[in-house]
Amino acid sequence: MSTAITFSEYGAPDVFTVSEVEPPQPGPGQVRIRVRATAVNPIDLRIRAGKMQGHFPVEFPMIPGWDVAGVVDAVGEGATASIGDEVFGVASTGGYSQYALLDQPVAKPQKLSFETAAAMVTVGEAAYRVLRHLGIKEGQTLLIHGAGGSVGTVAVQLATVRGVTVIGTVGEKDIEGVTGLGAKAVLYGEGWVERVRAVAPDGVDLVFDASGAGVLADSVALVGDAGKVITTADMAASQHGVRFTGMDPADRFPQALPLLADLIAAGKLDVPVWRAYPLAEAAQAHADMEARRNEGKVVLLP
Repeated sequence: MSTAITFSEYGAPDVFTVSEVEPPQPGPGQVRIRVRATAVNPIDLRIRAGKMQGHFPVEFPMIPGWDVAGVVDAVGEGATASIGDEVFGVASTGGYSQYALLDQPVAKPQKLSFETAAAMVTVGEAAYRVLRHLGIKEGQTLLIHGAGGSVGTVAVQLATVRGVTVIGTVGEKDIEGVTGLGAKAVLYGEGWVERVRAVAPDGVDLVFDASGAGVLADSVALVGDAGKVITTADMAASQHGVRFTGMDPADRFPQALPLLADLIAAGKLDVPVWRAYPLAEAAQAHADMEARRNEGKVVLLP
């Protein structure tokens, strides 16, 4: 048996239970890992609270979580990794657990910690994917809503290194950090359009909404074309003719993970981990994130 976090009803963080479960067995092409770190993502909180029922069906009891890093301890026929390999990726079974299965294990560079490897999976892929969909080019100006968040900070770094001028809407506490990454930071909230125009007198070419803060209508008006705006956070995207990306697995770009891992290992990309909690404290991790106490990624250590 192994330990996992499960929940059998929607609700507050206290619906979580520390449970004993059978370790999953790898099928063809899969590997099983002894999980060393698993990331807590905002979607985990929404699923637990029942806010994703129309988009993400749940079978109770559920083990939440997807982004994991660990050491391979069992392999299925035709697997691309071997026992003892240090890998990371998206789990096909719940990640808040001592053991998880990976369909597409990615080799973890030695210089990359297990905590950072797990932390970067969803946020790194999302940032890379949106910039790829937008087709950013050197010399363009990109507006990122939520630039101080985990996805936003990765997107800022990936865009600036390509010679893109980045403007980021942020809260007061994130101005210094986002500016330090090479972006022009402006406060979000009422009047953000005027503030953006003030720092980008020649206009904005593209918009990435990682905030879900109801900014799509004004963003479309700002660039003059809904096709130049993409969101990963606003479920009302279709009402504005804006592309929503992230729900469809076929729309994702897992090939980005090795590239991002190498950038982090080389010191060219930073994905800060705010705090690592023992697995048994998953409820506290969720509570802290819901209270917006975290400034960076949160991980669990099984």
